[in-house]
Amino acid sequence: MDDLKKRGPQDRGKINMHEDYEVKYWTKELGVSKEKLQKAVDKVGNSAAAVRKELAAQPKARGDTGDLWSRDRALPYEEI
Repeated sequence: MDDLKKRGPQDRGKINMHEDYEVKYWTKELGVSKEKLQKAVDKVGNSAAAVRKELAAQPKARGDTGDLWSRDRALPYEEI
């Protein structure tokens, strides 16, 4: 039985998409949305190392959770 007081995964080498607290941990840890994490797990399996490698190989799109450019910086504003 899972200890719900623990916030990280029991096995940090595997990603369990069936436990909400693990999905929350991994989306924050990897800086991706739940949907992007699920696609990576579907493609390469639940190995955290394989998922990291897959996500690193994918280009980041504007608006991704982990995309610092779109989240933290504004585009220059010019008055007309």
